[in-house]
Amino acid sequence: MDYCSVQISKAMREVVILIREVEPEQNFEIEVRINGRSKTMQYRVEIVNWEGTVPSPREKFTTSKHRIDAYDKDWELIEIVAPERDNIPLVFRKKLQHID
Repeated sequence: MDYCSVQISKAMREVVILIREVEPEQNFEIEVRINGRSKTMQYRVEIVNWEGTVPSPREKFTTSKHRIDAYDKDWELIEIVAPERDNIPLVFRKKLQHID
């Protein structure tokens, strides 16, 4: 994969950071400052590999959906990167803990 784009969005607020040469199963921590308050955002790239023969589009969908549904609930899917020949990268963000 050439890059990973990390997006922070609500309405029109969006930041995209291109990260070259992303390795599978890699974690990222990005500290952002919004109105003087710092927040650390955590991201993870997971790779769904197509093992064996080339799967049909339906099999790719089913495999990816199963991986997403079974993923740690403390993380949320934020991007499905364009599939490559042998795999599809998924980008997850750790859910922010709100303390009241």
